[in-house]
Order: sequence, then structure tokens, then C-alpha cells
Amino acid sequence: MTALLHRPPAPITEVDLSAWSIGAPRLLAGLQTAARLDHRAHLATHGPLPGSDLERVLAHLDGGPIAGRGGAGFPLATKIRSLAAGRRHVVVNGTESEPASRKDRVLLHRAPHLVLDGALALANAVGTQHVAVAVHDEPTARSVRAATAERTDARRVRVVVVAGGFVGGEARAVVRALRGGPALPTGRRTPPTADGTLVANVESVAQLAVLLRLGPHRFAETGTPDEPGTTLLTVGGAVGRPGVVEIPIGTPLGIVLTAAHAADPQAVVVGGYHGSWVAPLAQIRMSRAGLASAGATLGAGVVLVLGHDTCALGELARVSDWLAGESARQCGPCRFGLPALAADVAALAAGPAPGLGSAVVHARAVAGRGAGAHPKGAARFVTSGLHLLHDENDAHLRGGCGRPVLGQLPVGGPR
Repeated sequence: MTALLHRPPAPITEVDLSAWSIGAPRLLAGLQTAARLDHRAHLATHGPLPGSDLERVLAHLDGGPIAGRGGAGFPLATKIRSLAAGRRHVVVNGTESEPASRKDRVLLHRAPHLVLDGALALANAVGTQHVAVAVHDEPTARSVRAATAERTDARRVRVVVVAGGFVGGEARAVVRALRGGPALPTGRRTPPTADGTLVANVESVAQLAVLLRLGPHRFAETGTPDEPGTTLLTVGGAVGRPGVVEIPIGTPLGIVLTAAHAADPQAVVVGGYHGSWVAPLAQIRMSRAGLASAGATLGAGVVLVLGHDTCALGELARVSDWLAGESARQCGPCRFGLPALAADVAALAAGPAPGLGSAVVHARAVAGRGAGAHPKGAARFVTSGLHLLHDENDAHLRGGCGRPVLGQLPVGGPR
């Protein structure tokens, strides 16, 4: 397990940093014609950042609320208000541990000054000189360091490469790593804000920079009344146009799939590997409320399409096994429950084996338990897949579906 958490980073050339938009881009503005916006190009595209005192930041966030874009969806204004007094720190979480996610890397490589704007605005608002950007790979760190060198107001920003691994991207794990410990969640569930540390995802702070420039009313001109603005999705799998796409919140899934050139998908994974499997229904709205009504979550903003040419149950088994290997091994559900669940899914995929009941029992046993969020998220991913793939389960009970496993759901990924 130690080796999994400290695998060497892959070259950044292996990471797809292509980006496009549905509707007018905000976060990705200027990237249609430029590979990267340096500070001069950034200011020409977005203009100067207005003042960012605490009253102004909170007023803007109350008028144009920003939910965390890292997976948990926790409101940024609530984090600020719950920040403990005393010495404070701002941490921008750019670790992006989801194997299929590229949205934070796109921002950090191609629009890094939008991220720095938001980070510095938060630091000014909460009254701290301590700002850190945490990433998993050295090429991304070099990109952010180059951006800080292009401006005079970012000298207080520290860029730190922390150990990789799926659970290493959780906020408490990142803070622990920055303090010299292992990149693993702590056993206690106290949020970092209780210790004076404000952790925000890369896209969240970039969205704050957009909000401060536009103001709440213009910010809400796109999106939904409850969830204004845009969001970034990483689209992959069986699509002809993979990459990062910026969409108005609430855009129907069908429009996203059509724009990504997804031909006749059999299933879609939404939210990453702590997310859910959903049927490719065109009317599902890509918002937290819209996805909740479909039994899913926006999570880390990942949309993975499975075509009819791959064995979907085999894809589920691959990811289940990977999730079991990526656990922190700090509690019973991680050490024993997730491997048992992965073994159940592998037996189902191998077929014929009546292991569905056992898989459901193991999933229920690990959900909501453990030292971190990993067991619950992994159980949700697996159970939603088994539920959606009931016809596939029946085919495997009869001897198999006859399709190969093409690896349309990536595992591992750049570190």
C-alpha cells in the first residue's frame, strides 16, 4: 500500500489538457486561442481583480454562492465563517486524486493566475500571509511557481508537491501532508477550519475570482437559480472529444454527451469513483439538485461514458479492485471490507457465480463506517453500478456477456 501512495509522477505530456466550452466560457476564457495565459494575457482577458476584504467576499458569496468543486460540495462561505480565530492558513487543494479528472490541472497549467487571484483574495479576506498550493506532480508545481514569479503579489504563495494516491487528495490528508505527516486522512473527523486552515479546491478559488469580477448579478446570468454560474467537467471514456468542458450549471446530460461525441452509450459514471453510475438519460440536469434527483452526485466533476463494446461489469470490477488497493488501511472497512467487496464484484464479472447478495452485504457493511470518506464513497460507486447493470449481471450468471474489458474507466492515472 505504501508503494501505491508514493508512485512516481507521470510526465505531464501524458495528461490531456484540452479544454472547450458549451456556451460562453468564464474559467476557460482566452484558452480557445492560447495554450496558457501568462499574467499579462490573464489581465487582458479578465481584467484586474477588485478588492477582496472579508465583507466584500462574503457579500459576493452570499449573492452568488459557490459550492466546493472538489467533491464534497461544501459552500465556500460556510468554510470562511467557520474558520477558527488565531493563526490562519489558506490551502488550495490541487492534488486532483481522481484518476479521470483533469479540470484542476487544466486551470493550474493553462489559467494559473485565475487560481492565484482566488487564493490571494481568500487570504486577504481571512487575514493571513500563509498561502499554499498543494499538488501531486512536479510539472504542475512548476507551472504554478512560474505564475507566481510573473506577479509581485504572490510571493507569499508556497507551492508544495505532496504524495499521491486516491485518499491523499482528501482535505484532511492534504493538510496532514503539508505539516510533514503521511498523505492520509486522520482518524478524527474534525474539519481543517477548526484549526484555522481553509482548504479550497482549485476550481472553487478560480470561481471566486470570476465572481469578484462579475458581481453576484452577472455571475447568476447563467446556471440555475439555486446554483448560479458554470462548472468544469472532465469528460472521458467512450467519447470522440475527451477533455475538460465548461458548462452552465444545469445543462442537460444529453447536450454534454452530444458535444463530447458519445455514440450510443450504455452507461455513464458521474462524479468520479466516489460517484454513481447512471443511465444515459438526456434529461438529467448537470447540477447538484438535478443529479440528486437521478440518484447521483456531481462529485469531482467527472463524466465517464461506457460504450456497448466494453464489458461494463468487468469495468466495474477493475475499478472496485483499484479502490480497494487505494484505501488508507487504517480501519476495518478499508482493510477487510473493500477487498471483500472487490472480490465479490470480480466473481460476478467472471461468472457464473451467485455473488450479488454477498456484494450488497459487504457494501452495506462498509458504507458510513471507517476513518475517512473512502469506504462510503467506494460502496456507493459499486452498489450504484450493480443496480444499473442488473441485465449485465444476469448475462454473466448465464456465462458472460462476450465483450472484452477495454479499460474505458481509467485507473491509476498521473501522480
